[in-house]
Amino acid sequence: MKSCLPPDPNPTKPQHTMPALACDAHCHVFGPADRFPYAPDRSYTPPDAPYEHLLALHDWLGFQRGVIVQASCHGTDNTAMIDAIARGNGRYRGVAIVDDHIDEAGLHALNEGGVRAVRFNFVQHLGGRPDMQVFWRVMERVEAMGWHVVLHLDANDIVQLQDDVLARLRVPFVIDHMGRVRAQDGLEQMPFRLLVQLMRDNPLAWVKVCGAERVSVGKRPFDDAIAFAQTLIETAPDRVLWGTDFPHPNISKDMPNDGGLVDLMFRFCPDADLRQKLLVGNPARLYDFA
Repeated sequence: MKSCLPPDPNPTKPQHTMPALACDAHCHVFGPADRFPYAPDRSYTPPDAPYEHLLALHDWLGFQRGVIVQASCHGTDNTAMIDAIARGNGRYRGVAIVDDHIDEAGLHALNEGGVRAVRFNFVQHLGGRPDMQVFWRVMERVEAMGWHVVLHLDANDIVQLQDDVLARLRVPFVIDHMGRVRAQDGLEQMPFRLLVQLMRDNPLAWVKVCGAERVSVGKRPFDDAIAFAQTLIETAPDRVLWGTDFPHPNISKDMPNDGGLVDLMFRFCPDADLRQKLLVGNPARLYDFA
């Protein structure tokens, strides 16, 4: 079981001011392990990154809202995420990981706790494609709850899943990290062309234009990811989201600086109206912020 590097402890102050009610639509809380243990079958062990660290980062960067995404290292025990949402007093929403054992009461408890979506990992290093019978049963429950699903995919999964999964979904679905396409393969690579077509043609499809450090081939400031983010924003400006991905689990290249990531976002989304949608309007609509 591998360990993860800690996040950059000294985020720079962003060069620009966030709009009011800006939302970090993809972030995590990890532990602390002595209170919220990690899953025994996890594929990695992160350094603790508790609620207090996330809150301090958001205050420093200028985020007034956030979406805390359950990560695989905590498995289906969503307690740490639910605790963080409660402590945020309306500042946060959540994305849970659930399995086939959750019942209607459990789903309603998550909803009351601020959860508005479930997440499924298809990424190979996190275990690959889930049990698809379980996936579709959970999708029926997600539809009944009025939630959506977040899909963590590898680039080639966009090709493999386009017909038997993505085209069949009846709930809104969000693709994480620009589909984890590889910048070195260019804008014309098949997975990215299919992702753009999906965003153009399917009104249920959303995408997070974050994860530049995962798309990039180089080191920060990860400018080779800019063209991919710009293309997706131009294609579907009402169905794009952005987040820090703090505290950046499983980064094997160059650990990003969160202030630098905000500056990168301002470079690939310089238009104030589009940025208002990206950071405020879109997440408020999808995650039911009052």
